[in-house]
Amino acid sequence: MSATGLASRSSNQNLTSALREAEDRYIHANPKSAAIHGASKAAMPGGNTRTTLHYSPFPVCIRSAEGSRVTDVDGHSYVDFINEYTAGVLGHSDPAVKAALTQAIADGLTLGGPSIYEHELAAIISSRFSSMERLRFCNSGTEANLLALATARHVTGRPAVLVFDGAYHGSMLYFSHGASPLNMPIPFFSTPYNDAAAAVKAIERHAHELAAVIVEPLQGGAGAIPGDPAFMAALRDTTRKHGIVFIMDEVMTSRLSPSGVQGRLGIRPDMTTLGKYVGGGMTIGAFGGRADIMERFNPTAPNALPHGGTFNNNVLAMAAGHAAFTKVLTPEAIDRMNARGDELRQRINGLAAARGLAVQATGLGSIFGIHFHSGPIRNGHDLDEGERGREREISDLKTLFQLDMMAQGHYINRRILGNLSLQTSAADLTGFLAALEEFLDNRAALIRATVS
Repeated sequence: MSATGLASRSSNQNLTSALREAEDRYIHANPKSAAIHGASKAAMPGGNTRTTLHYSPFPVCIRSAEGSRVTDVDGHSYVDFINEYTAGVLGHSDPAVKAALTQAIADGLTLGGPSIYEHELAAIISSRFSSMERLRFCNSGTEANLLALATARHVTGRPAVLVFDGAYHGSMLYFSHGASPLNMPIPFFSTPYNDAAAAVKAIERHAHELAAVIVEPLQGGAGAIPGDPAFMAALRDTTRKHGIVFIMDEVMTSRLSPSGVQGRLGIRPDMTTLGKYVGGGMTIGAFGGRADIMERFNPTAPNALPHGGTFNNNVLAMAAGHAAFTKVLTPEAIDRMNARGDELRQRINGLAAARGLAVQATGLGSIFGIHFHSGPIRNGHDLDEGERGREREISDLKTLFQLDMMAQGHYINRRILGNLSLQTSAADLTGFLAALEEFLDNRAALIRATVS
């Protein structure tokens, strides 16, 4: 399936007409996905159980995946640039992980005791992320962040937490355009991301009540915006000065080097949270940090902190994670993947600059975001200012981009937040860039009319 020709015929129309044509093409091409979405509304609100996956008029339903590609129920094959929102760092159906899961299933699933895998997986993670002197497993990145914050509040005896505008630390720790009504009832203060002076001022002002400062070293949900090294260093220095627990949420970013962004920056947080790919594609989370903090969970110690969870050490995640780290996620493989991502962003920006279009890619290593924006992007406030008064038009342009790219066989989300896997090939990237170049050429007039 290709958008070639279709895109050209609508390139000189207005944005509304171009989008309507693209949506009609999408609906016509995906009848089985439409039917499944319609049926799903009977039991799930809006036919959805994960808000991130929803987009209009309906999302494609994925039937299978292999290597760097996914296939939907209507038979369309796409190169995957969603990769389960960075959890799919291995690509799909890695043989070593499949073999480990097959063996684990054969040996029995719900064991009700320590398995043969978890202590080895914990040791490997601790060796990669040296700040995690001790760690515990849980079921998701959301859980990991909630447990880290609860631990910090207990250790310090203080109630409050400093977060950064646009942060996403899980479904109950969401701060995009203000706090989510579902957030946990913790006293939060917020300040702009990548503004070191404002952050230091906020920490100094609230130091007496701050238990923790939690930060993503690259804000994923806000648009793949990397933290400036000086900003990150200022957070580390100021929290240390005031005895505040400094938590680096590396649930998404730990894939950006063999030791995460903290390794790239040479910054050692008090606590680190992980999730996404650490279980080899299975459900997992992990939180850990300084031994003196984490030893409070030692069940043999007086007044130990309780931390249960039936599936904290579920054998599938432990076995798959162990296989992933020992057989697939070598430092060399991680470095190669991230180098490919750095090159991809450079080429995206080069294609846009050569055409004089206000399109730019942000990110770090294997994670990228694409924005219709003309100025610097330090945080979500910059993006909001660039879209002010044109929010609907920018949203429509993103929708058009997604539909055009999917029509050419590239699976990308509507936020245009993408990432590579270990199995994303040079040919995959060449195809993506060719489709992007066609979009920029065919939709140039619409981009110029929409983005100043």
